[in-house]
Amino acid sequence: MEEQEKKGFVVRDRRKIVLDEADTEEKAREAPETGTGPERTEASRAEDRERVEPGAARSQDRGKNARPYPQVTFSTFVFSLSSSALVHLGEVPDPSTQKVEKDLPLAKQIIDTLAMLQEKTKGNLDKDEEQLLQTVLYDLRLRFVKQSGS
Repeated sequence: MEEQEKKGFVVRDRRKIVLDEADTEEKAREAPETGTGPERTEASRAEDRERVEPGAARSQDRGKNARPYPQVTFSTFVFSLSSSALVHLGEVPDPSTQKVEKDLPLAKQIIDTLAMLQEKTKGNLDKDEEQLLQTVLYDLRLRFVKQSGS
């Protein structure tokens, strides 16, 4: 028992590899017995989709009451980075743990990322996007200075 614990874990690849068409025809004849035919459950098809397209099964299994993700725009991207910075500044609780924790170096990195984004997109943003980025950066920089001094 102790030897098994020392080894860790074992990964087994159970994927089927098709080498030629004869192998495929043989599998088609076996389909009703192995569960690979039309009688397969939706869950097993979802598992197959997940292997081929990560996230595909989860997005289809979310159900009718699931909240749709917001459309990704420049503004939502800026808000996302801003929210992360606020979490690391200790201004809002971490959504996953509900704990308020400070990580000022990480907050600074996010603020610097927003500043780099501002520099790289200069002249390519509309007035609203430019104003949003400028306002968010100003606010985060002020908060960072206050947090660093206390």
